[in-house]
Amino acid sequence: MGVSGSGKSRIGALLASRLGVAFVDGDDYHSPANVDKMANGIPLDDDDRREWLETLAGLIGDHRRRDASLVLACSALKQRYRDLLRRGDPELAFLFLEGGREQLRVRLAAREEHFFRGEAMLDSQLHDLEPPTEAEAVVCSIGETPETIVETFLEALPHVHRAP
Repeated sequence: MGVSGSGKSRIGALLASRLGVAFVDGDDYHSPANVDKMANGIPLDDDDRREWLETLAGLIGDHRRRDASLVLACSALKQRYRDLLRRGDPELAFLFLEGGREQLRVRLAAREEHFFRGEAMLDSQLHDLEPPTEAEAVVCSIGETPETIVETFLEALPHVHRAP
């Protein structure tokens, strides 16, 4: 989890590969209306995100019922969003990719083919962000290498308190 540009997709794919489980990029489940809004520089609000989060919670729940693991890349900016995702699996563990505004801005500016762009959009996500506590999530700096982030998460995973 983290704001756009934090590396969720890259880290998620690497983590899923290391674990030998499915990887799901939450961005692939946004409605066309949500994608259109973001592509036009209009930040999503709680109402826009609700159906998307419910869909992702359903995917998580489907995997749990099949006793299958997955890694999901999702912004999960607010505590209530994370709580909604936990409806799919109360044992859901979070990795929070934390970074400063300037570092994130540079990363977003380098993107060529993504619908999420612009400093106003980044500022909106940073404004909405309710960082999880270290009791709720493993917190890693995006300044670390992807491999280091994955290793840190895997080492901490058995100790993550999954339901605040």
